[in-house]
Amino acid sequence: MKTFFLLLLFCHVSSAVKHSMKYFVSASSGVPNFPEFVGALVIDEILTGYCDSNKKIVEPKQDWMKKIFEDDPQHFEWYTGQCSEYQPNFFKATIDNLKQRFNQSGGVHILQEMFGCEWDDETGEVNGFNQYGYNGEDFISFDLKTLTWIAPKPQAVTTKLRWDNDKARIKYNEIYLTRICPEWLNNYLDLGKSSLLRTDLPSVSLLQKTPSSPVSCHATG
Repeated sequence: MKTFFLLLLFCHVSSAVKHSMKYFVSASSGVPNFPEFVGALVIDEILTGYCDSNKKIVEPKQDWMKKIFEDDPQHFEWYTGQCSEYQPNFFKATIDNLKQRFNQSGGVHILQEMFGCEWDDETGEVNGFNQYGYNGEDFISFDLKTLTWIAPKPQAVTTKLRWDNDKARIKYNEIYLTRICPEWLNNYLDLGKSSLLRTDLPSVSLLQKTPSSPVSCHATG
């Protein structure tokens, strides 16, 4: 019970000042009845957009995001191009290459990427990230400080060397993660502030029918 009251106190005195925009992208091989490519846009842990290789369309998951697409067709076209052509083709080629490198043929194989940025609205600090995982393990990640790729596995060294030599790719990652991503995040926060920047405090209530019955906890906000 003491732990609960500490949690309750924390919920009422703390407020999040860090905002985030994250893209989750997955490619799969050998998974029946599941799209080979799936992409999702998540802002402040809220699903905002979705696409997959079966539907081949970008679906806004929030009303304000739908309005952004309607008001800015070029913005919508960028996402459409990423979801229907560039990203699926890149991921399919990459996962085929990794299967050969790991000497794999059949079975289920998953390639995942998470990239985006976090922004602190008090300090203005921005942190960008871009990392890949293969079959549930870290594979390669981008270091913004050194502008190089980090390979935690021997099989990723070949990819690291090739991507380190791709100066255009390095520059694009730097610009996107440090400038474009924070700009888009701030724009999304402004246009979607009715749901993303809610200021109502969380509420927690307990219910116990008898002194010996289980305690039910209900949290909102």
